[in-house]
Parts: sequence; C-alpha cells; structure tokens
Amino acid sequence: MDSTLDQIKQWVTTYKNHPGVLMWDVGNEVILTTQDHTYNGTTVEQQRVAYAKYVERVTQAIHAIDTNHPVTSTDAYTAAWKYYKDYTPSLDLLAVNSYGSVCNVKADWIAGGYTKPYIITESGEDGEWEVPNDANGVPTEPSDIKKRDAYLSNWGCITGHQGVALGATVFHYGTENDFGGVWYNTVPSGWKRLSFYSVAKDYNGNVGTNTPPVISDMTLSNTATVPAGGTFNISTTTTDPDGDLIRYQLLYCAKYAGGGTGFDQVRFVQTADGRFTATAPKNLGVYKVYVYAYDGHGNVGIETKSFRVVAPVVNGTNVALNKPTTASSFQAVGNGAPYPASNATDGNWGTRWASEWADPQWVRVDLGAVTTVKHVQLGWEGAYGKAYQIQTSNDGTNWTTVWSTTTGTGGIDDFDVTGSGRYVRVNITQRGTAYGDSLYEFGVYA
Repeated sequence: MDSTLDQIKQWVTTYKNHPGVLMWDVGNEVILTTQDHTYNGTTVEQQRVAYAKYVERVTQAIHAIDTNHPVTSTDAYTAAWKYYKDYTPSLDLLAVNSYGSVCNVKADWIAGGYTKPYIITESGEDGEWEVPNDANGVPTEPSDIKKRDAYLSNWGCITGHQGVALGATVFHYGTENDFGGVWYNTVPSGWKRLSFYSVAKDYNGNVGTNTPPVISDMTLSNTATVPAGGTFNISTTTTDPDGDLIRYQLLYCAKYAGGGTGFDQVRFVQTADGRFTATAPKNLGVYKVYVYAYDGHGNVGIETKSFRVVAPVVNGTNVALNKPTTASSFQAVGNGAPYPASNATDGNWGTRWASEWADPQWVRVDLGAVTTVKHVQLGWEGAYGKAYQIQTSNDGTNWTTVWSTTTGTGGIDDFDVTGSGRYVRVNITQRGTAYGDSLYEFGVYA
C-alpha cells in the first residue's frame, strides 16, 4: 500500500499542472467488488472500511501536492458513499457509476444525509446486470428506442439535481462493432444510432437533422428449438423518419454459446422489407441475431433477439442409444472430467466424450447385431474432428468406410450413409483444434 501511495504521489507531481487534468479520481468500483473476492460477512466489512481509510490517506497526500484540483473516488453504487462519509472526510466530492438506476441517485443522496456534491463518472442505458433475462437466459437488451429515451431521461435526472449533481460522463464503449459495442456504443463502426443523437442533445451538440431508421418491433419464428444449420424467419417493423431507402445486414454473436463477443455474418434471404429467412449456425447453444438497418446517410438502427440452436430431429430409431461404446482414449482429468466414451451414446446433450489431445482417435458403438445403417448424426463439442471417416464392421476388426470428410467444421454433422455392421465407429485422423476430439452425441439410425 505504501508503494502504491508513493506511485500516486509521483503521478500527481508529474501531471498536476497539465491542462488536461480536471480532478483526481482514486480507485474504481473497489468497495462493491470487494464481495467478488474471497471475503465474506464481517471480513467484507473490514476490507471496505480499510479501503475507505486508505483512500483518505491518498486524498490527503494528493491535497498536499496539488491544491488546485479536487479529489474524488468512484464506486458502482451509492451505498459505497457511506464508507466515504464515515472514513474519507477529505474527499472534495463523491462519484458513482450509474446506468439504469441513475434517476435514483438524487434520492439516495438525500436519504444518506450527504452534503458533498457528486458526479456520475459512467452512465448510459440499462446494463446487462439491470435487465431481466429472456426465455433463453439472455439479458434482454434495451431496444434502440429505449436507449434513445434513456439517455434523455437520465440526463434530465442529473441536471434536475441542481447545485449537487455537477455533471456526468457517458460510458462510450468505443467504435467496436461487437456484443458490448452494440449494447453500449452510440457509433459502432462509426454508424450513428438514435442514442448518438440523444447524447448530442444532452450536451448541446449540433448533429444535423437526418436521423437513423427506427426498428420498432422484432420477432423470430423460433427462439427455442432452431435446428442446427436450419432456417428460421425474422420479422421487423422498420421505418425511416426521413423516408430514406433502407439497406439491411444480419449478424450473429455466439457469446452465450461459448464463442466470444465478436460477430459473424448470417446467410439470409430478404423476403420483404424488414423480413428475412436466416440460416442458423451449425454449433449448438444460444445465439443473438442482430438486424442492422442503414439509411445511406451514416445512420443505423439495430435490434437484437436471442435463439437456441438444437440438434435437428432425425427420422428413425437411434440404434446406438445406450449401447456399449468404447474409444481409443478418453480424458480422465481436468475440469468436468472424466469424459468416457459412453457419454457419446447416452442420449444426453449435456454430457460428452473427449479424447486425449493427439491424432488419431476413434469412438465406436456395438449395436449388438449386424444392422443396416442409413443415417449418422454427430454432435461435436468445440473440439471437433476435421478429417474423419464413418466405418462399419461385423467383427470389430475389419472396417469398411461408408462416409468420410477432410473438411469438417464441427457443430452438428448430419448425413445419410449406406452400409451395415454390428459395429459403427467414427475414425478421426485429424483434429480441428489444438485440443482432443469431443462428441456430445454419436447417433446411428437404422
């Protein structure tokens, strides 16, 4: 702590006369996030008091070096202010990051008996932590219209606390065009959204009169059971207040399917204005689909909904279900292990077989008798086989290849085959990732 204080003193000494310095803000969201660590109960309280006392030491040190700039400390909720009130009396003002609850800050300030002014160091529309989840367990992102209105009403709550609320800084995520960018950005990839014009009004900016297309409604024909690689319909009600021609783009985000926060292109057919037939991803999980509506004047309207990708239903009987299954190897240790071969034929998409991290590998099922095989469905986990063969055998020793690929991409592989045998195996000669091979399910249909 002393070494950190020494560093702070050095930075203050270096920059105290810099024209870009407006004030000093000591720490960010520390009191709230104390509970995210290993502390609990009384220990959390002790840590918070200790932190507030430390901020007091830092504040006094800054004041001794720089008498021209005020000092504050930011947290993520107003309940943190009571610690500063009790243990950090040298702070010149209070600060808080507040989004959907920013209109409660004035009442919290009054109820807490605070006397010092405050600033909102981060603000914007409702955050992920402030909204209900949809049926897929995904936070319900506010629409463009709600975001537009939130920036205006929230600013009104700030300016309405005259003489106490000294201002606010909008949390501008940047110009990234990804999950967080669409949620929080006013100009993803430089395209101006409705919220951009609200912020401009808040800060008295002059941005012209042409505004973005407005997506007032968006529905999906299927949100719970979209077949992997199948299609579903998207319908929006989209208008442009200036009568501009609207061009559309659709993007997917696999954040809730374990694929990160970036976007992927959607294969879609536009069937009417604001209406589309989209092709779902091959991989299982919950996705978000985004509809972008461009007006040709640098503006965009964006709306998003979630949907769940599941394995396509296969006609016929899965003769591999719960049959004896073996593999060349299986992952015995690690998070969630073991992952035995039997997991691939248990009919449970929540379990999986995983091999060791080496080529080649195989997993085979004993059907109990020679059986005519017409269809195979493979449900790969993220660790998939790139080159593999479907093989049959009557004796478990001599194998016949009935289907093969060298360009597998994972997700759900569904294909017809022609062959027969007591044993059916997936013979994987090349992995698609640096990990092993892993299957949620290995379905064989007669």
